[in-house]
Amino acid sequence: MTIRVIIVDDQAMVRAGFAALLSAQADIDVVGEAPDGRAGVAVARSLHPDVVLMDVRMPEMDGLTAAREILDPPPGVVHRPKVLMLTTFDIDDYVYEALRAGASGFLLKDAPPADLIAAVRVVASGEALLAPSVTRRLIADFVERRPAPRKDPRLRLHGLTPRETEVLELIARGLSNQEIAGHLVVAEQTVKTHIGRVLAKLDLRDRAQAVIFAYEAGVVRPGDSA
Repeated sequence: MTIRVIIVDDQAMVRAGFAALLSAQADIDVVGEAPDGRAGVAVARSLHPDVVLMDVRMPEMDGLTAAREILDPPPGVVHRPKVLMLTTFDIDDYVYEALRAGASGFLLKDAPPADLIAAVRVVASGEALLAPSVTRRLIADFVERRPAPRKDPRLRLHGLTPRETEVLELIARGLSNQEIAGHLVVAEQTVKTHIGRVLAKLDLRDRAQAVIFAYEAGVVRPGDSA
């Protein structure tokens, strides 16, 4: 199945470069682009892409606000694509907020071309969090410095079985499905089943939100080792 992508970035050369690279892949089709967040929201709602590549800093509407509008649409809008944030390390705060809003991950704008291609495929599949070790450190840093949310997420853990809680912990530590299967000595398909149940019970969109939830609920803590 072809992955439909739109690119939202205020730099025309960046959009053109990413579009050329991704369009050269047999399984990826760049169906649209936009120069700012407001236009990006409109394009996403009209073209129904699978993945939105979203820059953070843009005029008219920044990427964070646009991601929130795409991922939490008004009544009547049912399509919600995956959002992959394009960023640099000096604006990590925005990345964290984007992940909390439901973005599936982030990618450095100067990443190698192969990483961009892989990122789109990973986010589209929903199977794994992009760059889990980097994302985990990023989230851990902000969770450590931020106050706990008003609604204690630990209360929601009571709906998980002990095995599901263990799977949530391993997701937050950045393990892939294959690594979790090896750690638990179960089939990888069993891991996928557990992850699906965890996401459903906790009302989470994907693994990125699961990582954040795990830190905020105290399942894992900054500085813990895998």
